[in-house]
Amino acid sequence: MKINTKTGLLEQATQIPSANCDARPDEHSIRLIVVHNISLPPGEFGGPYISQLFTNQLDPAQHPYFAEIHQLRVSSHVLIRRDGEIIQYVPFDQRAWHAGVSSYCGESRCNDFSIGIELEGSDEIPYEPVQYQQLASLIHELQRCYPDIAKDAITGHSDIAPGRKTDPGPAFMWSELQQQLNKLQA
Repeated sequence: MKINTKTGLLEQATQIPSANCDARPDEHSIRLIVVHNISLPPGEFGGPYISQLFTNQLDPAQHPYFAEIHQLRVSSHVLIRRDGEIIQYVPFDQRAWHAGVSSYCGESRCNDFSIGIELEGSDEIPYEPVQYQQLASLIHELQRCYPDIAKDAITGHSDIAPGRKTDPGPAFMWSELQQQLNKLQA
């Protein structure tokens, strides 16, 4: 896996640009990775709906849940699908709108200094082995390209927005991610 640090793009990713981003307050401030999950409709996988949400094209008539969320202006840097495909919406050097009201180690506005990685999944459904492999490879490359991201600066959305968010949920195996990272760092 390789990131072009001049463009902030992951070379192996499908690129679907989102307008839901802006400049970071400090381009050298990337120091946190936030793991999320998403499925649209909730609990269902596949289809174009996540990309439609992140590109402001979600049709509220397609599903009752979409009527509640179609007006949201959100994004993530990348999505790792159930089959391991990676889709990038926002260059890593830009601020994606993934964390919302959040705080990490006493510092608020996590979008300013974090990279948001969505896993296609839900809190209660086990993630696929290939998703852990892809996530670990991406984190390894992010830490190589952005050295201010410490080895332990990987957290869940639920940890930076407790009481408001639950993802990546109890189905996410942090130990599996750590095993995959250990293999890459050996």
